[in-house]
Amino acid sequence: MTARRQLIIRSAAIAAALAAGAPGLAFAQAKLKVAAVYTVPFEQQWVGRIHKALKAAEARGEIEYKATENVSNADYERVMREYATGGNQLILGEVFGVEAAARKVAKDFPKVAFLMGSSLKPQAPNFSVFDNYIQEPAYLSGMVAGGMTKTNRIGMVGGFPIPEVNRLMNAFMAGAKETNPKVEFSVSFINSWFDPPKAKEAAFAMIDKGADVMYAERFGVSDAAKEKGKLAIGNVIDTQAQYPDTVVASALWNFEPSADRAIKLVKEGKFTAEDYGPYSMMKHKGSELAPLGTFEKKVPADIVAKVKARQADILSGKVTVKVDDSQPKSTAK
Repeated sequence: MTARRQLIIRSAAIAAALAAGAPGLAFAQAKLKVAAVYTVPFEQQWVGRIHKALKAAEARGEIEYKATENVSNADYERVMREYATGGNQLILGEVFGVEAAARKVAKDFPKVAFLMGSSLKPQAPNFSVFDNYIQEPAYLSGMVAGGMTKTNRIGMVGGFPIPEVNRLMNAFMAGAKETNPKVEFSVSFINSWFDPPKAKEAAFAMIDKGADVMYAERFGVSDAAKEKGKLAIGNVIDTQAQYPDTVVASALWNFEPSADRAIKLVKEGKFTAEDYGPYSMMKHKGSELAPLGTFEKKVPADIVAKVKARQADILSGKVTVKVDDSQPKSTAK
């Protein structure tokens, strides 16, 4: 058989397979269609990290990416269904307030892959879950905070007291206690994922009571610290460039390991329901402590040495940072 005839037969076979809807071949030939549904704006830190990872995959030419921001819980199911019926092969988002509806959509579209932020377990065959398991760098950032407070009082403003927030706050508090056993904490929740003015007011109240370091779990806290000449510790993203004299350190969440894994598995036709939580941990490069940057010479050398030693212990597996999902409580009087 001539080479030309072999090529014609092979091309015809591929065309037939594509026409028949063979998923493995189809995904290999075209960019993967990916969509995301977000209840908050792209600029919100948690969603912003997911959006960043998917935009990077889009920039590399691996996927076609569409996303809708500021979707209300009441409208979430409708938007999910529109994306599922629109030919998207992988759908991401956060479903903490719409678990039942989102899982129902996944059941109705068993051939579509779903990777959703959730506190619950995966749902076979196609509903995977992820979470920001960044308690390791949160612990390290707490060590820094414990070494920087002069009043031994740290303020902490969170969104909602749910596991995703609680575990980071608890790890931060444990880290601060390691470097400063005398430290006390003021803890409050604003019951919103994105309300900078409310977070700012809560931070002002804590600063007025003596807190000189603020844990900025939400946007708005670092603004209060800056206005009052206090320090802040960032969470999920690094905002030191915007607050060079305020934000000392940040626990960063990198969603790329999770996103890239899901994209690869969908393309290979191997996506199944699993928990992507571990891919947010430091050993998978899913999280890290941001460089101290403008505070490199301001954090005491002994604290920096302790943080580096503890980080090495975490990466080697010698030390495991506890996952404590219980609601943190104020210890300051």
